[in-house]
Amino acid sequence: MSPDFMTRTEKKMAEKTSICAEDLLKIANQMIREHDAYIDGMHADSVEEKAGVMVFKGEYFLDGNGLPTPKTTAVFNMFKYLAHHLSKQYTLEK
Repeated sequence: MSPDFMTRTEKKMAEKTSICAEDLLKIANQMIREHDAYIDGMHADSVEEKAGVMVFKGEYFLDGNGLPTPKTTAVFNMFKYLAHHLSKQYTLEK
């Protein structure tokens, strides 16, 4: 398709680097370990792409009743940070 007729989403997708989930998780987990807000045991186990946004999943440090702890907030914020930064650069291979 000609760039003149591409939608904004198509243009953004064309500018991103295609990457497999395994390689993206390696990058994400390296970023986690190097971040100031890192907590021991914090890591991303999986990633999927929804509407151009990377969604990371992993240990959320819930308590015995399945309720959030202060660490849960830190993990949520870290995964949000990863989504914000890595969604701009990458798209998952199909």
